[in-house]
Amino acid sequence: MSRPRLIALLLALITLAVFLPASRFTFLNYDDNEYITENDFVKHGLTPADIGEAFTTFHASNWHPLTWLSHMTDCTLFGLNPGAHHLVNILFHAANTMLLFGLLLRLTEKLWPAALIAALFAWHPLHVESVAWISERKDVLSTFFALLTLLAYAKYAGEIKTQNPKSKKFYAMAVIFFALGLLAKPMLVTLPFTLLLLDFWPMQRFNNSTVRRLVCEKIPFFALAATSCIVTFIAQKNGEAVVSLANVSLSYRLENAPVAVVNYILNFFWPAHLCAIYPMPEAISAMQVVLSVSVLVLITLAGWRGRKSKPYFLIGWLWFLGTLVPVIGLVQVGGTAMADRYTYISSIGFFIVLVFLAAELAQKLSLPKQFITGFSALILAAGICATEFQLQFWRDGETLFCHAIAVTRNNDVALGNLGIALEKQGRFDEALPVYREAVKLAPGRFQLHNNLGNVLDKLSRHVESLAEYREAIRLKPDFPLPHLGAAKVLFQLGRDAEAVAELNSFTSLIALTPENWELLNAAAYFLAANKNAAARDDRTALKLALQANELAQHRQPAPFDVLGMALANIGDFTNAVTCAQNALTLATAAQMKQLEPLEQRLVLYKNHQPWRESFRTTNAPKKND
Repeated sequence: MSRPRLIALLLALITLAVFLPASRFTFLNYDDNEYITENDFVKHGLTPADIGEAFTTFHASNWHPLTWLSHMTDCTLFGLNPGAHHLVNILFHAANTMLLFGLLLRLTEKLWPAALIAALFAWHPLHVESVAWISERKDVLSTFFALLTLLAYAKYAGEIKTQNPKSKKFYAMAVIFFALGLLAKPMLVTLPFTLLLLDFWPMQRFNNSTVRRLVCEKIPFFALAATSCIVTFIAQKNGEAVVSLANVSLSYRLENAPVAVVNYILNFFWPAHLCAIYPMPEAISAMQVVLSVSVLVLITLAGWRGRKSKPYFLIGWLWFLGTLVPVIGLVQVGGTAMADRYTYISSIGFFIVLVFLAAELAQKLSLPKQFITGFSALILAAGICATEFQLQFWRDGETLFCHAIAVTRNNDVALGNLGIALEKQGRFDEALPVYREAVKLAPGRFQLHNNLGNVLDKLSRHVESLAEYREAIRLKPDFPLPHLGAAKVLFQLGRDAEAVAELNSFTSLIALTPENWELLNAAAYFLAANKNAAARDDRTALKLALQANELAQHRQPAPFDVLGMALANIGDFTNAVTCAQNALTLATAAQMKQLEPLEQRLVLYKNHQPWRESFRTTNAPKKND
């Protein structure tokens, strides 16, 4: 086996060994539920209807059909086994490491610098988030196709020098790989500029071609990038993920951008306080902004001055900055100041600068090879240790958000998600103070008030629960769930007239979003299972349960369960038994806990006995933040 192949294999094997502990981790209650475990068109695997859905939906405020297909393939092969889903992410990361090594070796013909850059990419703790978080499949998958794009382009550039007809084939491959990368994650929209950077160094195509010709050569790439930008903005806007200027001003975004870039640089050298959620600071000091801008300007000027003697410096630095542009916050998506995952592909440029600068410095100082080898090994060993340390925080949601709270300040997003993790485990007493702290930090987030209302209701603190539901309604009148929560509490407090009014508000609102089977099912459950005569409406419950089943494509246990309840209420016990049996067949162990006591109800259906009087009515299903 040749030395390059042996190095590539070694890089991949060590990468697999470093990240293998993640194969024992669980799904997180942070996007993994929305992407996979509670996503109807993904978790049932590859079907013709769901494949079509992957290309036509803006689910989770994103349009990345190839990523959806990847998750669907996992579900087809492994079901909802989180370890297998994690393992696929790890395999993609190992493959990306080998591809990066091969790309750099082809472009620079420098074996050990290429190997060191690939190793830094593979084992830096900043990349734990992209690999250990199942929902970031889009990161490792898009980078896989980005590296294939660059490899095909490098091959094209080499063949076109000799006017080889095969160059067209490699050019077409580069365009196709780029399109596939955009279908996995639109962050790749700046990749055409990266191609131009590589034309300058190390391919040195500017020596033999005009700038105009090289730019025109990239027109198909720019066209694909522009199309992806438009579709992505529409998807984010439809999903209300794009934050308006009224909420986060343009001046704040311009201030945060350079500060975030400098923080990324600091994290490359000292990744001591990495976490899943970095909250937006309330204010950014003028000194922070001035220092950050000064650092970035000085580095850029240094790169420009050395563009002839040290072309790798300018190209690597611009690669780093350019690939960060789509995610630097000028178009604000979500409520975080920065994210480790954004460095996954951009870090390559930064590592190019560091490694080639270090190699040049070592050559000037005539450092012995033993010293260089030992120092490099020490750096990589430190990276592996830091990666192993960071990896442990991703084993479950509770650990992840506790760590984020510990290393940041005023992190309402982490607190809210920790509350959800505790609530799902039935630890309501522990979730209550966590939600209260989150509400204190972000009193305007209606979802937090709704979640707090849910927990207070489960703790039988109905008056306090009602106050939280009312606040959620005040903040977001068209948000249906707190209306349903308020109706339930009001019935328990004996305020039937008010409860009916809230229930009517809920049913009116869900009529505006009839595609949401969870909301329809929640309403049907409430109407079918409530012991209060004023809250019952068996015919409406039956209608809503039928709609929920249709929308869930008869593949969810909860709508079957509720439909069985509604059918039993009108005396159709035969079909009620069938629905209950379908629910039992479809339900996982975790879902069975939510459907209790389904088996007892099934016995009552079979005996044609009323079930509602013997059934302890719990909260109707509620969707958390």
